Amino acid sequence: MTIDKSWTQIRKHSNSAVFWQGLQSFLQMAKPYVNDRGFIRCPCNRCINNVQHQLEVLETHIHRFGFMSDYNEWIYHGENVNAASSSNVPQPNSGVHDRDEMFEVLEDIISNDAEVDQLGSQSSNVQYDDLFTALNSELYPGVSSFSSLNFLVKLMHLKVMNKWTNKSFDELLKLLKLAFPKMDLVESHYEAKKLMTNMGLGYQSIHVCKNDCALFWNENSTSKTCSVCSESRWKMQAGQQTGKNVSHKVLRYFPLAPRLKRLFATSKTAKLMQWHRAGKSTDDNVMRHPVDGRAWKDFDRKHPVFADDVRNVRLGLAADGFNPFNNMSISYSMWPVVLTTYNLPPWLCMKPEYLMLSLLIPGPQSPGKVMDVFLRPLIEELKELWENGIDTRDAGNDIKVFKMRAALLWTVNDFPARSSLSGWSRQGYKACPTCNEDTPSMRVIGKTAYFGYRHFLPSTYRWRSNLDFDGHTERKRPPHRFSSVDIMDQLRRVKTTIPGKHPNYGGVKRKRGDDELNWRKKSIFYELPYWAEIELKHNLDVMHIEKNICDSLLGTLMGDPHKSKDTDNARRDLQNLGIRSELHLYEDGNRLMKPAAEYTFSEANRRKFCRFVRSVKFSDGFAPNLSKNVAQNDSHIVGLKSHDCHVIMQRLLPVGCRSLVNKTISSTIIELCTFFNQLCARTVNVTDMVKAQDQLVIILCKLERIFPPAFFDIMIHLVLHLPEEAILSGPVYMRWMYPFERYLKRLKDYVRNAAKPEGSISEGYVVDEALTFCSRYFDDIETRFNRPDRNDDGIHRTRRLFVFESQCKPMGKQSQVYVEKNVRDRAEFYILNNSPEIETYLK
Repeated sequence: MTIDKSWTQIRKHSNSAVFWQGLQSFLQMAKPYVNDRGFIRCPCNRCINNVQHQLEVLETHIHRFGFMSDYNEWIYHGENVNAASSSNVPQPNSGVHDRDEMFEVLEDIISNDAEVDQLGSQSSNVQYDDLFTALNSELYPGVSSFSSLNFLVKLMHLKVMNKWTNKSFDELLKLLKLAFPKMDLVESHYEAKKLMTNMGLGYQSIHVCKNDCALFWNENSTSKTCSVCSESRWKMQAGQQTGKNVSHKVLRYFPLAPRLKRLFATSKTAKLMQWHRAGKSTDDNVMRHPVDGRAWKDFDRKHPVFADDVRNVRLGLAADGFNPFNNMSISYSMWPVVLTTYNLPPWLCMKPEYLMLSLLIPGPQSPGKVMDVFLRPLIEELKELWENGIDTRDAGNDIKVFKMRAALLWTVNDFPARSSLSGWSRQGYKACPTCNEDTPSMRVIGKTAYFGYRHFLPSTYRWRSNLDFDGHTERKRPPHRFSSVDIMDQLRRVKTTIPGKHPNYGGVKRKRGDDELNWRKKSIFYELPYWAEIELKHNLDVMHIEKNICDSLLGTLMGDPHKSKDTDNARRDLQNLGIRSELHLYEDGNRLMKPAAEYTFSEANRRKFCRFVRSVKFSDGFAPNLSKNVAQNDSHIVGLKSHDCHVIMQRLLPVGCRSLVNKTISSTIIELCTFFNQLCARTVNVTDMVKAQDQLVIILCKLERIFPPAFFDIMIHLVLHLPEEAILSGPVYMRWMYPFERYLKRLKDYVRNAAKPEGSISEGYVVDEALTFCSRYFDDIETRFNRPDRNDDGIHRTRRLFVFESQCKPMGKQSQVYVEKNVRDRAEFYILNNSPEIETYLK
């Protein structure tokens, strides 16, 4: 039977019924010849039978790109199949393309984009034209091991991995061109980046009102003035009448859905997106991932349809500000909003390769209370992903296309940023968002102290009647937990305010009513249908809490004049309360004297502690060299960063303070440090956290009897709620700011043009995102996914006996050591009894 192939020659085929009918006949003919995965070679003008796709993708490709003109005998699709080896039939290139990883990369990218496209689209897709041109070009005449695209991608990957400058990359390209004139290679880094952007997922530039009142987006995208304050959209220079319009601010939005789809586009990550179902703990008392927490289980129970499909995505959101310049004297605060995917296993979901930049909020000022204005595009997309989902190709499952939905589980921020996102003010007498209106607080000289933890004790506890704490008995009942219903009742009383910072509109300061408590606004997150029912909406950041507590403790113990909480005003607070008279200030002639406190090191003990910190040696990579933070005269410790405080709090302070202060003080500090050690473990025990909730109240009450009320800032108070949050959401290391703070350093490295830092970061991120995706397919070069560990020493056979096999690389110069005879006898005994090579001789 003669097959009608005339339809393949129709050039303007978009609206041709003949072409469409012929295409359907071709697909029916090819259907029996798909492989066991449902794939078959694609004869479109882009894939030219080099790439395999499913039939649905073939349909889209052929309709969009046309049918290859020289494929006259359809041997791969059912016509004269036995002649597949015929020499007169065009075969897929057996040279570079069969070994080129970039074919697989482009196959997954294009399949991901085209699998769920609407057929019949008349828009021509030219995004991949340059990529296919480079892919089908030899790097050098006669060289079949590299295509031009493969070499360029790997060269760009080396640039990113080794942090080459753009200028050094340009110079390298010039040198390669001089050495190999016939090499098919781009001329500059700009051209390389432009080509790589075609594999990236791009971003949207959204103009913002100069007063942060609104976005020029969606229905306001064509407006020339702000809908709130009526300010012009454009910057106007004095006397300017014509020229290019330049907006005051530009928000960069990186759409979420394409980035989630790409995680499912390759089999290298698609299976990992289902880890949370198979990898969750089988012991209800052990938590190693958020899936083991009570909040995740409660969410599944309330939304069973969402929970039924293991591929639906659970997200966490982090936002923080940073200065993109190396010159810290320049006041500039740019705010990235970063998302992480909790479907992934715990050792991956906080890796920078799996973090997704979602928004880049421009500087130079932080958004503050108008954060919701900038979050609008992300919230709208999250609502769409929850309500309708998006068709997604799953490369790791037999059911190739599924409806992917996504939900935001919680946010991770430091305390000031948490205030901007949640709407609950971090200042005042009710600063604690968990205790809400029951926050224990009191006014001391110059500040608010969060003091009075006895009312968390049981009603019959003996300390409630003790006058040593603040001169009064405690009769308040333990505070109750505020439910989602209680919170929504409070938010109904919050007045709606005008957004923005215009002095006549959103920037007008107003006094909150008593019924509004500490609520400044109703957060935009409550527009998500499920948000009000989530048990834990905003995580307290353990990293910053631990650092602030360490600074307060260490500063007070060391008597640091800049960080000590034991100030003159703190002593006056004790005098005003009528407690601890031995610490009151007194006059000696014309001088005001401050008695030495038991909780402060003496000068000799301060030097002992400094020498102790200086002498400690840690394993490589465990901690920085803390001796650099100790002053030359061993008088104080300065310049501690967050991780330095983490190490001191959990490793050094419990040991160092034991002999330097009395037992009551040292044992209380050790108990607090031990709690942080338990909390930050990779695996959290629920029973330990339940016990810690009660123990922390006792610890804080002990601290009240040791330190003055001024010591108890809001960070000390927030420790009280950390065990409950651990029970709700699992291990802390997947909910603190350490990985996100490190990620900000990566974003900062993208800045090449100091005049346009936001644009530099956006362009650099898109290119790096594409390179990261490509690098998953590379095995012949070192990538982020196959590079060895920092201390991967392997086994070095330096002797013939098994007992002498070295498990690490030797360091330093060799030296001879002379041992006594009894030591040598024990060593020989050990060798003779632990060397399998000499067992035959012993028999």
